[in-house]
Amino acid sequence: MKGVILAGGSGTRLHPLTRITNKHLLPVYDRPMVTYAIEALVRCGITELMLVTGGTHAGEFFRLLGNGHEYGIDRLFYAYQERPGGIAEALGLTERFVDGDRVVVMLADNVVERSLLPAVEHFLAQEDGARILLSPVEEAEHLRHLGVPELDGGGRVTRILEKPDDPPSTFAVTGIYFYPAQVFEVIPTLRPSGRGELEITDVNNWFVSKGRMEYDVLEGFWGDAGESIDAYYAVNDFVRAHGVNREA
Repeated sequence: MKGVILAGGSGTRLHPLTRITNKHLLPVYDRPMVTYAIEALVRCGITELMLVTGGTHAGEFFRLLGNGHEYGIDRLFYAYQERPGGIAEALGLTERFVDGDRVVVMLADNVVERSLLPAVEHFLAQEDGARILLSPVEEAEHLRHLGVPELDGGGRVTRILEKPDDPPSTFAVTGIYFYPAQVFEVIPTLRPSGRGELEITDVNNWFVSKGRMEYDVLEGFWGDAGESIDAYYAVNDFVRAHGVNREA
């Protein structure tokens, strides 16, 4: 299975911290944010990675990561997203790298307390379809700024709503996604959203509509360090106090 780390975006929600650098290069406790996503995947045995970025600071990732060997990566590739066209568009740039394999996609501002290995094993064991990771979020106001799944009585995802006024569950869809190679057939069929981007929620809802979406609920802390200034510092505080990517 291949790994894709998405580290693009303009970082407006962390302005002015991102005025002079990509948000995924900002420090989280004692090292750059992007290295936590790399660590999460490498510790699951996923050592062929592609990092997708864009903007004027793309070269800084190469300066930081090089060939990736220092971080336990066997083969590290890079892709450049020329414009902010959305997460799904960024994923589409990795098709030749994935080359028909299964792929786990992680947004580089997502930080998790516990190992992703159980979810990786569940995905490899499923015969078909995609898989998302959910995290419990009790505050309805917070959920209104996130992707939220609607679940039926049998524990199946029936749809995913982006920033819903009335959240249908108390779970958030994290920025960690598992896809079969067919995802690259889905992306070209998408239409841009109102903000002119190809949305990953539309990709996920395609698999939901086909009855081919599974999920796991993350144990422990999950944080999106790029969500806001407050979230960024909350993630910093947690990492400093507890550490992340730990075995259960």
